[in-house]
Amino acid sequence: MARDPREVMEYDVLVVGAGPSGLSAAIRLKQLANEAGQELSVCVVEKGSEVGAHLLSGAVFEPHALDELIPDWKEKGAPLTTPAREDRFLFLTETKAYKSPFAPPQMHNHGNYIISLGNLARWMAGQAEELGVEIYPGFAAAEVLYDDTGAVKGVATGDMGIGKDGERTANYTPGMELHAKQTIFAEGCRGSLTKTLFERFDLRRDADPQTYGIGIKELWEVDPAKSQPGLIVHTIGWPMDPKTYGGSWLYHMEGNLVSVGFVVGLDYENPHLSPFEEFQRYKTHPAIRPTFEGGRRIAYGARALSEGGFQSIPKLTFPGGLIVGDAAGFLNVPKIKGNHTAMKSGMLAAEAVFELLSAQTNGEAPAREAVVYPEKLKASWVWSELHAVRNIRPGFQKGLWAGLANAAYETATKGKSPWTLHHRHGDHETLKKASEMPKIAYPKPDGVVSFDRLSSVYLSNTNHEEDQPAHLTLKDASVPIAVNLALYDAPETRYCPAGVYEIVRAEDGSAPRLQINAQNCVHCKTCDIKDPTQNINWVVPEGGGGPNYPGGM
Repeated sequence: MARDPREVMEYDVLVVGAGPSGLSAAIRLKQLANEAGQELSVCVVEKGSEVGAHLLSGAVFEPHALDELIPDWKEKGAPLTTPAREDRFLFLTETKAYKSPFAPPQMHNHGNYIISLGNLARWMAGQAEELGVEIYPGFAAAEVLYDDTGAVKGVATGDMGIGKDGERTANYTPGMELHAKQTIFAEGCRGSLTKTLFERFDLRRDADPQTYGIGIKELWEVDPAKSQPGLIVHTIGWPMDPKTYGGSWLYHMEGNLVSVGFVVGLDYENPHLSPFEEFQRYKTHPAIRPTFEGGRRIAYGARALSEGGFQSIPKLTFPGGLIVGDAAGFLNVPKIKGNHTAMKSGMLAAEAVFELLSAQTNGEAPAREAVVYPEKLKASWVWSELHAVRNIRPGFQKGLWAGLANAAYETATKGKSPWTLHHRHGDHETLKKASEMPKIAYPKPDGVVSFDRLSSVYLSNTNHEEDQPAHLTLKDASVPIAVNLALYDAPETRYCPAGVYEIVRAEDGSAPRLQINAQNCVHCKTCDIKDPTQNINWVVPEGGGGPNYPGGM
């Protein structure tokens, strides 16, 4: 099928993704341009139907970067309204909860706020637009564009109105090309374009493999008598086995709202494990269940997060562009916080890009790569913060108790140990054969505090245009049955938190097949990460598709 000519729009800087890092970059660029009295065109494209639609985070927010970016954020009405008041850290067994007499130092949240990340992003988008940033939600960047020298020159958005058969429908609209002198990739964890940049420019050559977690979250409206705004509870232990990394959060917000979630490290070994079921089981614990009894669940979502930390940060620049935020992996895992570091990375990227473009404006020879960006990062608090905790997450590769002992040592020494622990394997390499691992009997959902996948996906407001090619693609259609089912008992049917993957067995006894219910996808990217043969490739659907997380999530 011949491609129609695409409309081209030109900008000085293009930002892919309207999350905290991308919006911080856009805002900082316009601030610098205004201070210098220069004209600078900045565009942000966002695949969600609106800014914040795809954002999911706990979230306890550390305002360090926001203080630097918009010092008068309180006067401007930033949605930081629930200050952290109390930290609790619990170790769970199947029936008991043991409260630590003190929370780990990284989890001291005095001065932080419990927030909705989506609401913060919506507010930041308003600040950006007031400065002159153009923001286009509902436009999915589907392709990186390169010039004749091989440098990035922008992105193309996906065509709209392509049917399942690959042919144009009556609603066909060609994508558009967005060209820029510099493109900032702020796609978040496991960005579909960012991973192609890793390969094209060999950006991960000197970095450890990235390791990930899946975070599954619900928003509840609880009995007012049980609401404690500002209370922050974290747990480790049950229901995870001692070899599997994981833990929970429970954050009390204003308005009788409680954010509850569970993170499972995707380096787990047992293919029978289901992160979704572990989360549902967690809520039945005697110390957790009472919070939700008498309340109602009002939203659900899931998202992968980059857990590799300092040693997994890739090369961040290449001709024509650079990478910021969780697309690069700036999460501080012991803090369970990455929004402040993501924002700061975006701000530093903006400063590097502005310097590069200003030099060109002043007649210097045009440079295509903002090489001062990593230098700025290394001189910032982001680098020292991540370096200090670099050994904590890899310390859990030997199990919970070894991990806790290592974490205590690293905390006591403030990360000054003379060694760096490493991530040796990608998460897709860690599954053991199903025959070698114990099966896990998960209880049926009770419909009170625990639920099934499909009713959960309903609460994510996920929607995709039905008549479009599946955005969950297989490199080899035979692998799901010949390898995944045969060796690992189809782990995709369990690690997906949205019921996308289903093994269908015909009544006539014919061979089973994998059914992909792409319309259920909440864009968590877990399948793209954990599939043992890396046969599943997540690409963007039509713009505006996916979850639509409400305010509060």
